[in-house]
Amino acid sequence: MSRVLSTEEAKTAIRQIQSIIAGGFTDQITQLDAQGRVLSDPNTWDGPLAATFRGSTWPETKTALDKAKQQLEELRTQLDKISQDIFTAGGGA
Repeated sequence: MSRVLSTEEAKTAIRQIQSIIAGGFTDQITQLDAQGRVLSDPNTWDGPLAATFRGSTWPETKTALDKAKQQLEELRTQLDKISQDIFTAGGGA
């Protein structure tokens, strides 16, 4: 038999993570993307370093940000399911 436990501390941690994800962290990633696109426009910012930013720095960063955003959404979904399963099974403290 598996142990099922969900303390108040766990419930609070789950809510905090969900709040951070839903409450602005993914929005901040979206805002970073918008500013990165602005800086990627050679009509806005140009020169050797801007070209490096446009050609490699930003594409690599954007890929990482997109992946982070996706993983955060997956984490939020998993926490929803896990917490509901635990609470339904009577694992509340």
